[in-house]
Amino acid sequence: QARSVLGPALDKATGTLLYNAAARLRDPKHLGFLVGYIARRQILTDLQLSAALEYLRSHPLEPLDTADFEQACGVGVCVTPEQIEEAVEAVIGQHRAELLAERYHFNMGLLMGEARSRLRWADGKTIKNEVDLQVLHLLGPKTEADLEKKSKAAKARPAPAEKQKAAVVENGEVGTETRSLLEQLRGEALKFHKPGENYKTEGYVVTPNTMALLKQHLAITGGQVRTRFPPEPNGILHIGHAKAINFNFGYAKANGGVCFLRYDDTNPEKEEEKYFTAIREMVEWLGYQPYAVTHASDYFDQLYTWALELIRRGQAYVCHQKVEEIKGHNPPPSPWRDRPVEESLLLFEDMRKGKFGEGEATLRMKLMMEDGKMDPVAYRVKFTPHHRTGDKWCIYPTYDYTHCLCDSIEHITHSLCTKEFQARRSSYFWLCNALDVYCPVQWEYGRLNLLYTVVSKRKIIRLVETGAVRDWDDPRLFTLTALRRRGFPPEAINNFCARVGVTVAQATMEPHLLEACAREVLNEQAPRAMAVLEPLKVTITNFPAPKALEVLVPNFPADESRGFHKVPFKPTVYIEETDFREEVDKGYKRLAPGQPVGLRHAGYVIAVQNVIKDASGRVIELEVTCTKSDVAEKPKAFIHWVSEPLACEVRLYERLFLHKNPEDPSEVPGGFLSDLNPDSLRVVRNAMVDSSVLSARPFDKFQFERLGYFSVDPDSEEGKMVFNRTVTLKEDPGKA
Repeated sequence: QARSVLGPALDKATGTLLYNAAARLRDPKHLGFLVGYIARRQILTDLQLSAALEYLRSHPLEPLDTADFEQACGVGVCVTPEQIEEAVEAVIGQHRAELLAERYHFNMGLLMGEARSRLRWADGKTIKNEVDLQVLHLLGPKTEADLEKKSKAAKARPAPAEKQKAAVVENGEVGTETRSLLEQLRGEALKFHKPGENYKTEGYVVTPNTMALLKQHLAITGGQVRTRFPPEPNGILHIGHAKAINFNFGYAKANGGVCFLRYDDTNPEKEEEKYFTAIREMVEWLGYQPYAVTHASDYFDQLYTWALELIRRGQAYVCHQKVEEIKGHNPPPSPWRDRPVEESLLLFEDMRKGKFGEGEATLRMKLMMEDGKMDPVAYRVKFTPHHRTGDKWCIYPTYDYTHCLCDSIEHITHSLCTKEFQARRSSYFWLCNALDVYCPVQWEYGRLNLLYTVVSKRKIIRLVETGAVRDWDDPRLFTLTALRRRGFPPEAINNFCARVGVTVAQATMEPHLLEACAREVLNEQAPRAMAVLEPLKVTITNFPAPKALEVLVPNFPADESRGFHKVPFKPTVYIEETDFREEVDKGYKRLAPGQPVGLRHAGYVIAVQNVIKDASGRVIELEVTCTKSDVAEKPKAFIHWVSEPLACEVRLYERLFLHKNPEDPSEVPGGFLSDLNPDSLRVVRNAMVDSSVLSARPFDKFQFERLGYFSVDPDSEEGKMVFNRTVTLKEDPGKA
């Protein structure tokens, strides 16, 4: 059509507009209308094109009002140089005082934005040139001071919360000025369609029934945002799922909506009840309550009825090609693609009755997907009882068939998926429209990956089978159950997801960034206690009381209003072996002969009088004297200690793998199992902890002073507590 108007000559700007229009508008009827305006040079800029596309998406079926359309996209509007000059002059007048004060450090983009808001259809380059000219006239040429970089102090002026930028991930680093996840997700609502306005989404396919179906949808939902988190119940959720949970549940929460937890239980061979339970536990542990818990299997009857309807409409057929024949991107076309509808209906019924063996017949849909995959499978035969429906079915629907239809049944408004599902977006729209049912909108976001780990179910099972880890909740893994067992608070995981941000690009992060989030939360949440990992007995020969003293220790030293706990102080105490040396090196400040130390919280300084050794020469006990802190000379250091302690086991964790990408053959040619860190777990069996933790329960968290943050492990039993080290107090520079 463009060539019929312009002839063979087509300038580059017009060609670019035509290309963008064709790429962004799928409706052929409206596309012809829009091409005419571009070809006649009535739409000249990308700004006008965007406005035109928005108008056409908002009016998918109605007869177009040409005058209204032209007004909406600035057809015929001519902005004169005089108008641009006046608008820029007015904006600069408003900011004159700030400009004179900050000169060229002032944000010139603000002037551009305000001038454009006054003259919507003005050319951006012309506005920029006018701004530059008038600023130069006001301020004169740049001086050396203008060319200097803005000082950090000047940059540190607090921005309003709503204007703070989301975290930016660059080279695995996360910006510190992070908006909360809810703030980010409210911002996403500006990019996403409003409920009932699905047709405004780029690429959404409008049919003659679309508007009526959307009207029914709004009547059912009341315009409420609806999302869903749809895990397969065949494994434990991992850190990547935490982003999906936060995105789906968080987006609904941020925008006054609801989120379903829907189990995609269409593969009965791999599903176990323990996975259903663990998935829901983890969703609730992260702080979210599902609006409803549903299963794809709830809808098996409806899905089967729709499959029959799809065949009747000539959009699906029974195929006998083997799985290996249809794998890959260029499989041979099915010789059964054009078989009669009645024949496919009978054969599909035979599939349901179990007359075909596994792999002998499938139901396939007639469509081409974005990735070139031809006719995806909708149903396959599996003679495996289902955990919920038993032996009722021997045919089960696939993800490609089930997912969009379950979204339709539940009237999901925003079907949020990771980026690898983008290739399935066209099949998503195609299937809903082929059956004339409500069609939600699929939106994609980037996956969250972590270095130094593996998260695939198959690989974790191999780690368990080989004894490299104990189970799915081994604290060296990054499954959510493992992170909980290790002591990571759910708030830390949610904060980590917020720092990564709601990105379309895949984010691959260092574990130390997650650990930093844990420290921030645990510093506020974990009460202090004292523990000794490698105990050395210390006897105070001049103990100042005939019986044990009670020492008050603040739960949170920075905020004593949060309470205290009592620990006994007796003539025998235990300190860390590493807090004593017989010979003092330069820079060593802890206990040594002739070098006293203070005992934290006790109010006493101890000095070595006698060093007792065993037959091998190893120090096994110290005899010391004590002096009250207020009369003793101030010591160089204060150390932690325990008295009348509880015996405990402490598990210290390091990275499970030695390389950042254990699954990458170029980094680890021998495979991920050859990359295991032999020092990933050290068990300290004879540690001691003060009695204040006696009533602690599994997953309770403490800061052991000077040692790190620790969590009570479920292996704990009466008389022997077990603690997992969550993170050290400070980041190990070698891990950053």
